[in-house]
Amino acid sequence: MIDVRDVHKSFGTQPVLRGVNLRIEAGEAVVIIGRSGGGKSVLLKHLIGLVPPDSGEVRIDGCGLSGMDERALIGVRRRFGMLFQMAALFDSLDVYDNVSFVLRREGRHSEAEMRGMVADALARVELPGIEHKRPAELSGGMRKRVGLARAIVYRPSILLYDEPTTGLDPIASDRIDRLIRKVWEELGVTSIAVTHDMRSARRISNRIVMLHEGRVYADGPTERILSSGDPTVYNFVNGIATETADNP
Repeated sequence: MIDVRDVHKSFGTQPVLRGVNLRIEAGEAVVIIGRSGGGKSVLLKHLIGLVPPDSGEVRIDGCGLSGMDERALIGVRRRFGMLFQMAALFDSLDVYDNVSFVLRREGRHSEAEMRGMVADALARVELPGIEHKRPAELSGGMRKRVGLARAIVYRPSILLYDEPTTGLDPIASDRIDRLIRKVWEELGVTSIAVTHDMRSARRISNRIVMLHEGRVYADGPTERILSSGDPTVYNFVNGIATETADNP
């Protein structure tokens, strides 16, 4: 489904991605780990064409993103849903208008259809009946769950998660992880998450990819990566600082 081929990206004189090669099949649940500033979120932005590579190529179902005009990119992006790090809800809109935002913009559904779709999405994230609440009335965990409802409301085939449990207490984090796993299993979506939380990584993935020094350093089934004896992987997974490690 997703094929990243020798992607390089620098910002100014700072190289971030130095030849990333990654293939993700339909229906996988992949977590991307690595040090802060190591290019994880930049890689996610490449997948939906928000950031173009300096060289290399990203292909979605065989279609290369490089050279696509904006209309074509919009078509590709419709296949993606995304849960942002801080949920990115519009504070001036209620939950219904936040979740239905993309549906309304596309103009493909009647109001009655949208209400049904929003109700279904909110039920899936265990927040039924809160359509008229404002984001300011919600806890951090509830805001994340509304963000997840917005990401799944139009049934994308690929879901991207950027640090989905950041800023949440352990109980709220556990609930988000459980819902991410539930959405993956029930909707059959391809799931790609960036996280520093190794407990979360274990719960929401069946495969882990580690970026290190701008390249894919390790890639394999979740338990194999988390129990790896490779010093670079082991130290990161277990939060062990080394004398040669750069400051985050």
